[in-house]
Amino acid sequence: MIDISSEQVVTLAEATTHLPRRRQGKRPNIATLYRWAQSGVKGIRLETICVGATRCTSVEALQRFCEAVTAAADGTPVSPPPRLTAHRQRQIDAAERRLAEARI
Repeated sequence: MIDISSEQVVTLAEATTHLPRRRQGKRPNIATLYRWAQSGVKGIRLETICVGATRCTSVEALQRFCEAVTAAADGTPVSPPPRLTAHRQRQIDAAERRLAEARI
């Protein structure tokens, strides 16, 4: 799930600029990202969210998608990393600040 408070959200059109160039130096077409979101690759779908009428993803979701597709292609099982809520991340950050102030 994409967390807009902690991830870099981009439109699918912008997301194509975060992917490597393919055949003849061209970026993937936006239709490719829509297909990844709707149908997926090897049973893995690109995470997206709707912001108004615009379909968006995040740079981090692209990373997770590419890692999962690569693992599926290699036959390696991938367990997703545990997701932290924004509230929990703030708690962790506050605790780390207190430890740093106490020089622990």
